[in-house]
Amino acid sequence: MPAPELSSRQLRAFTALAEQRNFTRAAQTCHLSQPAFSALIRTLEETLGARLFDRDTRSVQLTPEGRLFEPSARRLLDDMQGAIGDLADHAQRRKGRVSVAALPSLAAGWLPAILAEFMQAWPGITVELHDALSDACIAQLRSHQADFALAATGAGAAAASDLRGRKLCDDRFHLVCRKDHPLASAARLTARQLAPWPFIQMARNSSVRQSLDAALHPLRLNAVFEVEHLATVMGLVEAGIGISVVPELTLFHFRRETLVTRPLPLPGLTRTIYLVQRREGSLSVAAQTLHDLILARLGTLHQ
Repeated sequence: MPAPELSSRQLRAFTALAEQRNFTRAAQTCHLSQPAFSALIRTLEETLGARLFDRDTRSVQLTPEGRLFEPSARRLLDDMQGAIGDLADHAQRRKGRVSVAALPSLAAGWLPAILAEFMQAWPGITVELHDALSDACIAQLRSHQADFALAATGAGAAAASDLRGRKLCDDRFHLVCRKDHPLASAARLTARQLAPWPFIQMARNSSVRQSLDAALHPLRLNAVFEVEHLATVMGLVEAGIGISVVPELTLFHFRRETLVTRPLPLPGLTRTIYLVQRREGSLSVAAQTLHDLILARLGTLHQ
């Protein structure tokens, strides 16, 4: 037999009468007329199949079944009010959680200022940041570890059947070398000028390496190191071991007096940064708010 369905109005009427022990006062507490209040108590007793109050002309008392029901009724009301309050806190952004996956160059570059603005505006919302390469960002998005991702996914992943991507910007590439390197003052930079020099490569699974390989194919660079992190690239270049080519959004790593960065206007040498999310399902209020703030701050970046 299915459990009876109870309304919050019935539960509030019951607890009011249990406290007041008087129909008139209890009805006033619930802002109801006495006939409407009495009808509410009667339908509650009919729903439960038990008399909850003994009534006479002088008093109203809980029956044994009423005393048994009272703690459960109060707990149900508290749970209901807690759930409504918690939902309201999330809707009003007093509480919440948002998780974003982002390329390390973005997570260390322009994203922190946006996160700081967001956390100052909505201090009750917990923010999780996963800094990872593009493939890992997309994997976290698909596994629901991240609400959305900031990644250089390429048009294929951004247009995948389960994902949708919104372009944020095109990230152009720059040569980075020491100030005393011959390329630092070359009149014009070409791909063939780069080829003879010792070159510091990024890992093959990075968006930087994939963009560079695609643009320079079939030209082969004289790679002397292949590393995972841009800070390592910076250290090796500064030591004079080689040159490198990196996206504009990573140039904050290379602001050193000993280094020079120069735009490298090679055809097709660019990577596109997308804001990617799942096609199915809505973002939470917290996640949507951060999503919209990122678009507002960066939607026209480099465009």
